[in-house]
Amino acid sequence: MLALGIEGTAHTAGVGIVDDSCKVLANVYDMVRPEKGGIHPREAANHHAEVLAPLVRKAADAAGVSLSDLDVVAFSQGPGLGPCLRTAATAARALALSLEVPLVGVNHCVAHLEIGRGVTGCEDPVLLYVSGGNTQVIAFARGRYRVFGETLDIGVGNMLDKFGREAGLPFPGGPRLEALAKGSSTLLPLPYSVKGMDVAFSGMLTAALALRTLGRPLEDVAFSIQETAFAMLTEVTERAMAHVGKEEVLLGGGVARNARLQAMVGRMAADRGARMFVPPGDLCIDNGAMIAWTGLLMHRAGVRMAVRDTVVDQRFRTDEVEVTWR
Repeated sequence: MLALGIEGTAHTAGVGIVDDSCKVLANVYDMVRPEKGGIHPREAANHHAEVLAPLVRKAADAAGVSLSDLDVVAFSQGPGLGPCLRTAATAARALALSLEVPLVGVNHCVAHLEIGRGVTGCEDPVLLYVSGGNTQVIAFARGRYRVFGETLDIGVGNMLDKFGREAGLPFPGGPRLEALAKGSSTLLPLPYSVKGMDVAFSGMLTAALALRTLGRPLEDVAFSIQETAFAMLTEVTERAMAHVGKEEVLLGGGVARNARLQAMVGRMAADRGARMFVPPGDLCIDNGAMIAWTGLLMHRAGVRMAVRDTVVDQRFRTDEVEVTWR
């Protein structure tokens, strides 16, 4: 079987094609890169409307398949920015109807976990999901992916990008801050906001911006942000692993590409006698391949959707999905 997935939750429009062994045959994407400010949902949706059709053709060419070879079309049903979600859903509906193949709406957060399981070989991990719009600690229990901890305000990637923007760095800010942090070992005081199993980053953002106004070197602030934020994430992930008795931890989301975060979580896992898994970089960021694979898993498990069932949900919770394929 072949599945095509369309991702369009936020700044990235992506199209991926996978087979039923989770071999990624194509994974192409185009990201909105605003010259200034953050992402405007309507502008991002207009971008997606322009690039999705060419991306579908590009993915088919890269996979060496015809669109008529597809067995399933999947799309990101939520969570995300409403205009972006609706654009991706409309494209997926049009494609599925024209090809007369099943259409499956996929939870974006679950897709990060499933593509990680599919390509790394881990079986039952705790997922540390870290991206711009989401920060969650997730594990499978009693038929659903349960959220054992999450951000109470903004995602860690959002915090990094907002600080980067205020510091005059191009979007996305996270990779630029990672590079700057390598030039420092000075740890400046920042709020360490762990509240039970949850975390909060808005106070850290405010404090970090204050350090900049005091003239602290950008390298020192970048280093301090990473060390503090990633320590918080590592702490709640370890607590979740202990609580549910898992011996695997999987990183997902765009921030999962950060080498310092990988080192900290990897050290924690090793100290516990556990293993850490990280997908390739282009499968950590928002991408169509993860949507395609999760849609294929759902279809094989008997999930069927009429067009009326494919309404997008901006607040589609990870733990709302009944995981029938496990």
